[in-house]
Amino acid sequence: MESKKLQQIFSYLEQVIIWRINNPSKDFNIEAPGFSTSDHEGFPLGDYISEKELAHQEVVILLMALMPRLDPALLRRIYLEVPNSVLFDVCSTNDSGRLFYPTVEAIQYILGGSCIAGRLQVLQYFDDSNILIKENIIKLANQDEDAIGSKINVTQEAFNRILQGIELLPKMSKDFPAEQLHTRRSWSDLILPQSTLNELQSIEAWYSSSNILMEEWGMQKTLKPGFRVLFYGDPGTGKTLAASLLGKYINRPVFRVDVSMLVSKYIGETEKHLAKLFDKAENKDWILFFDEADSIFGKRTNVRDAHDKYANQEVSYLLQRIETFSGLIILASNYKNNMDKAFTRRFHSCIRFNSPKHEERLRIWQHNLPKQLNLENIDLNDIARRYELTGSNIMNVIQDISLKTIASKSADYKVSLDVLKESIQKEYLKEDRIFA
Repeated sequence: MESKKLQQIFSYLEQVIIWRINNPSKDFNIEAPGFSTSDHEGFPLGDYISEKELAHQEVVILLMALMPRLDPALLRRIYLEVPNSVLFDVCSTNDSGRLFYPTVEAIQYILGGSCIAGRLQVLQYFDDSNILIKENIIKLANQDEDAIGSKINVTQEAFNRILQGIELLPKMSKDFPAEQLHTRRSWSDLILPQSTLNELQSIEAWYSSSNILMEEWGMQKTLKPGFRVLFYGDPGTGKTLAASLLGKYINRPVFRVDVSMLVSKYIGETEKHLAKLFDKAENKDWILFFDEADSIFGKRTNVRDAHDKYANQEVSYLLQRIETFSGLIILASNYKNNMDKAFTRRFHSCIRFNSPKHEERLRIWQHNLPKQLNLENIDLNDIARRYELTGSNIMNVIQDISLKTIASKSADYKVSLDVLKESIQKEYLKEDRIFA
């Protein structure tokens, strides 16, 4: 069934191309073969066209871009029937010259014919405001001054999504320096003050309500797109887990950006790396999580030399990109004051992650200790009161004592107070703190 519908929709494209070859001066908007969206629903490509409400011209552009993957011989078949058409002068060919590939100029001809004004009008479908470009559906082989002669194709991600109904997320690479975060935990595992949890969960409301606010209420004219949040506080207090949980509960992927791969000592390279990252994530509903964000979102300095000048330019570029990014950006820092004020003014929310207090530490201990462990004469309330540990510290201690207990092959998995204190001391020594 799906194969038949694909054949039908490409038969329509063939009909349009032949119509143009036979009618070079006619107006596409008025006289081209019509396209009824409802006739092509019921399979991924047709449903995508319907869902996005693509214009007639956009349908033709999308089908032309899909042609090299789905029906590469289509233009060859037409060429054998009408070899002298102008169309084939503006197509690209493979090395053997036997296959023709669509270019922007070829699409200009199909949609605009011999009318110069009509062909110029077609270029509007290739600017950044068009849905096919904005959502990274189609790509041009050349983005430079020769773009008109450039071959047109669909991106691999778009092909997977539109034709197969699957979304393949990118792996960490030089062009996409970010790894996807996963967690098996739930909100109940994130032990924080209720006020902090409320602030975190209110971010979910942005996902469920932003479309109504921006589109139905028309606020896209006055409000900037996207949502920007700052998490700040001591290491190990739950910032990364909070970001992971947000993604889990709104069912969107969270990518932790490797800042070290972004920053370059060479002038202009940092901006290039950032541009690739943001371009890849734009309009995808992905969450970008910048851990240790101070290194690229930090305060601008007084200009003393060329290095300071370009460092400040990087911050200015970042400011512009995060303001126009349509998704959720989370920046994590140990100290709010490390961030440039130009950024903090633009955050929709600044959420502080405090080190857990006595009651919260006790809950972390109780919630995470394996039931198999037998705590021998250990008062957890006293441990939580005496030892100021972060959630991350406590989890390290729990892992350490669990492994030691298993290795001891104790029948009842007993944990002595001395073993527990020894593990806590290790955490203190890591941070050069005095253990008593």
